[in-house]
Order: sequence, then C-alpha cells, then structure tokens
Amino acid sequence: MSIFQILAINPGSTSTKFAVYFNEKCMLNKTLRHSVEELAAYRNVIDQFDFRKGLIIDALVEEGFEVDKIKYIIGRGGLTYPLKSGVYLVNNRMLEHARQGVYGHHASNLGPLIADYIALQIPGARAFIADPVVTDELDDVARITGHPLFEKRSIFHALNQKAIARQHARRIGRKYEKLNLIVAHLGGGISVGAHKKGKVVDVNNALDGDGPFSPERSGSLPVGQLIDICFSQKYSKEEIRRMVIGEGGYVAYLGTNDARKVQEMIEAGDEKARKIQEALGYQVAKAIGEMAVVLDGYVDAILLTGGLAYNKTLTDYITSKVEFISGVNIYPGEDELEALAFNALRVARGETEPLEYPN
Repeated sequence: MSIFQILAINPGSTSTKFAVYFNEKCMLNKTLRHSVEELAAYRNVIDQFDFRKGLIIDALVEEGFEVDKIKYIIGRGGLTYPLKSGVYLVNNRMLEHARQGVYGHHASNLGPLIADYIALQIPGARAFIADPVVTDELDDVARITGHPLFEKRSIFHALNQKAIARQHARRIGRKYEKLNLIVAHLGGGISVGAHKKGKVVDVNNALDGDGPFSPERSGSLPVGQLIDICFSQKYSKEEIRRMVIGEGGYVAYLGTNDARKVQEMIEAGDEKARKIQEALGYQVAKAIGEMAVVLDGYVDAILLTGGLAYNKTLTDYITSKVEFISGVNIYPGEDELEALAFNALRVARGETEPLEYPN
C-alpha cells in the first residue's frame, strides 16, 4: 500500500497548529501558541507570514522529518470568496484574495499562503485547502439583515464544525446528512451553527463581531454606541477594528486571551473573571437557543467543541442552560488537522478530485 505523507497546517488567531500524517497515522502534532504581546509586533495578520511559516519549517527539521518527501500540503482555508464545501487546489487567484482579505482579515488567510510556499520548495508537491471558513450553505432567509445595504455573510469554523458533526454522527451510527445538530465552536473566536441534514443553514459571523464574545473578540455590540464610537474622532478605523477583533472579549476585560489563565484567576477568587467567563457562557447559550429556533425545535444533539470546551466549569454552565433543548455532547479541542489531512488523503488516493478556485 502506498504511503502518502501529508502536512496539515491550521493558523488560528492565537496559535499555529500543524501535523504530519503518513496516510491515516499521525506522526507529529504540534501547537505553537502566540501571546497578545508576541502578535502585537505585526501590523496585520498577513505580516505574520514569515514568522509562522518559519516556525513550522524549523519544527519539521528539528523533529527529523525529510521535508522533501511530503508531497501533500493542506492548509486551513481563509477569507476568500464564498465556496461550496470541498477540497480546493491552491491557485494564484486564491493567494491574491487571501493576501487582500477580500472577505475579511484573519489568521486563516495564512493557510493557503503557507501551504503554497512550502509546496513550492518541494519537487512534485501540491498545496490544497478544504472546507474553508467561507463555506456558504446559508438559507436565503438567513442572509437578510434588515437593510438592503447589508447582507449576512457565512464566515465560521466550517472545518471543525463539519468534522465534529460527522464524528458525532459516526459515533451514534447515524448519517450526518440525516441529523439536525447545533455545533458551538468555542475558541479564540466563537461560532454557533445550525446543521440541518448536512448543511449549515445559519451561523453567526464569528469574525466580524456577530454573536457571543470570545477570548479576543467583542461579539455583537450595541449598535448605537458603536456608531457613536466610530464618529467620536477618538479612535481610528483600525483601532476600532482591533476592539472588535483581537482586543475584545477576555483581552478587553481581563487583559489576556488565555482562557486557562482566566480559569486560574477564578480559582484564586477573582470575582470579575468569574463574572466575565459566566457572561461568555451565557451568550453562547443564547446563541444555541437561537439556532434551536432555526431548526424548528427539532434538535438531535448539541455539540460543544474547540479549546474552551476543555473548561468543565464553562461547559457545565452552558449545558445547564440548554440541555432542555437536547442532549449536550462535549468534544474538546478540534479535529481540524485530522480533517485537513484526511481530505488531502482522499485526493492522494484518487477518491475525490480537487475543485478549482473561481477566477
């Protein structure tokens, strides 16, 4: 049997995760965490390209991998044009859109850029993405915002949400396409999606401040106050953007994006930290309730995933609020690297053909 060597890369808002797979077997899995202070040295996320790809390459060499033998490089898809679910070959148009941030700016934009760079260093290697954050399956009614100048965008943790939903379906012996699920990804950003028979028909835009706040994002803010801030002449556009993305949530209230430190503060008796963590859980629970309405109350399961799902205090609180809707299942962490690698493996084995990013 052929052994296909695959490098999966997942740049997140506060970490760079990557893994090496030999077919289905994970040979290396690393998470490199980045502090607020570390990332503050860069003007924007694209400027982090050299820093992050250098860390990956150095780690591969340090771990003793023969990098030239890795022929399938797959990165997390970024904020390019909306795409249907699937595996895509990285092309120049995708790279251009990732750099420009045509649909927004996020660490995931580095996914295709880093994958392409590494693939170009290896003879015969190819670069891919799969189930990007702009995966769009929204119902038409979910796109309507309340004003014709604005349309809701589908930007969420598609790769992780899809992978966890399929994992849950396998575990209970059902098909993902036959289930109604609510999946809440709890990480540096938070997205809560309504999965209706295999499609995410509604989900908050986790990037731009829609939905619950997170360790570093503000979530939905009072619109009137936000308008006043924008025209107060006290802040630049970039400063306000950072309030919403990067310096909101835990960072704004508690000075850290590390949920583990917040829990330590709570255990040490910090009442403010307890209140802020409870507020995060409260907002997640409200978002889950909204998605139950989207699914007309027919919810087979609620799934909590992402790094914050390791926090039992938080997940217990959310569960207590929403378990009347359906059973709550905890899948801490994320299976995004495994999902990326398995998508690349399907291409390597000829089980699927990669799609072409549109011009």
